[in-house]
Amino acid sequence: MRKFFLLLALVLLVQGMPLFAQFSQPTLPELKESDFFYHNVTIEKVYIYRLGYMVIYRRGSSNHFSRVYLPHDWFTEASGPGEVIYLGPGREWPSMTVFYRDGEFSHIRLRLRRERNHPTWGVFPLNVNIDEMFQNVERVQLEF
Repeated sequence: MRKFFLLLALVLLVQGMPLFAQFSQPTLPELKESDFFYHNVTIEKVYIYRLGYMVIYRRGSSNHFSRVYLPHDWFTEASGPGEVIYLGPGREWPSMTVFYRDGEFSHIRLRLRRERNHPTWGVFPLNVNIDEMFQNVERVQLEF
């Protein structure tokens, strides 16, 4: 009988513990806003030139296109503002992501098809000279 009362007291104590628990509001983790924002656009054509890439991209969801000139130096230097990611086989279409920090150009990421026979790759004719388009390029400003 004594064991019965001890067991009953123990069960009541365990079940009654939530009555004495402190009620507190659940705290959400503090949300921190990033200094970065980005624009991602679909690449229609990438032309390789001896000084860099000329990228033709689609503006929004329309059939209007714009172009940017990206020097090779951006992609060859370790601390350069450019990065190329080569896509393997699959259906993913090439894209360009431009990152801005506090409203100023930060860096760019090209996702290009590895296969050079993909329809997005192009080559300039040998008699074309667009050297001046790659000089003094310091930032990318996309048109929409």
